[in-house]
Amino acid sequence: MSGSPGPAPEHAAINVTRLLAEAASKSGVLWIEVPDKGTHAVWFVWHDDEDPRGTGPAAYVVSGPGEQTLPFLPDEVTVIFRSKDTGGRLLRLRATVRTLDPTQPGWDEAADVLRADRLNATGDVLARWREGATLHVLSPHGIPDEGPGTYAAESGRVTVSPARGTTARWRPWHWRGRGGTA
Repeated sequence: MSGSPGPAPEHAAINVTRLLAEAASKSGVLWIEVPDKGTHAVWFVWHDDEDPRGTGPAAYVVSGPGEQTLPFLPDEVTVIFRSKDTGGRLLRLRATVRTLDPTQPGWDEAADVLRADRLNATGDVLARWREGATLHVLSPHGIPDEGPGTYAAESGRVTVSPARGTTARWRPWHWRGRGGTA
């Protein structure tokens, strides 16, 4: 035996298209990195090529009053998909942003895709979205910045600042009360 190490192990080739489809279809949350505006966790609906209602593969995101808050999205952002198993980042890549106008063709189809998976929606969601929400179509493309075998050394962890929805003192009412003590 010699004292020199053997050749470095090579990473197995990764099918990025398949990994992206797997990560996106098994998770309902992704992070959007907006230049100079931070990173935002958002709820999304994955829309692939087999769905006749839209232009997949893409992530559909709704923001605005009564929905998640997002800053203005430029033409291109970075998206981070998480692992459903560990919750950690799985894939980080660039995505083209297309904002749909309610008068454009395709808005109704995109709204139908989102509405089908929108939990706890009250009232006429489509009318509310048409009036004041923004529908975004994020189309990932290119070679991933990070993926299995190529993760950055830093964790990417950021302290989340409190939002209006934070409960500081008041405890909401619960059916049959809360178990235990506060």
